[in-house]
Formats: sequence, structure tokens, C-alpha cells
Amino acid sequence: MVKLDGRREPFVREKVTVSALKSGAPPEEARAIGEAIERVAYDGMPSGEIRRRVLEQLRDRNPEWEENWLMYDRAVKKRGVEAAAGIPAR
Repeated sequence: MVKLDGRREPFVREKVTVSALKSGAPPEEARAIGEAIERVAYDGMPSGEIRRRVLEQLRDRNPEWEENWLMYDRAVKKRGVEAAAGIPAR
């Protein structure tokens, strides 16, 4: 994957799984989300695309989990969440 600053890193399914767990997904769902993203990941995939796909998975399974992720980004990472994810403002 390619980070926003241009650095390249390998895709790590466990990072997605842990993020999904922190968003409130139970372990089985978090693992399924990690596996779903791993299936579509490709070399050079932008981290923003991975993030967008994770948010879609969270929203499809439980919109509260997506909101938990977005709240974490706003509070802890101080991100402009919607812009970084390509999500229209609500």
C-alpha cells in the first residue's frame, strides 16, 4: 500500500482487524472485514482506498461501528475525516 506521504508498506490484514475491533465489531466480524479487504488489496493500493473500503464494510455491517471509527479519527488523529476518506460531508 502507499501511504499519504508516499511511503510504501505491505498490506497487513491484522491492522484492519484490530481497527475494526476498536470500532466495536466483535472478533468474528472484525476478522471477516480484514479478510474482505485483503481479498481486494493490491500492490500500490493507496491507504485512503483501504480506509474507504474498511469504512464501507463497517457501515454495511453496523453503521455505529463506522461512526465509532470516524469519531476516533476526529478526536485522536485530528483528521479531516470526510476529505481524507473521500466521503461527502454529512
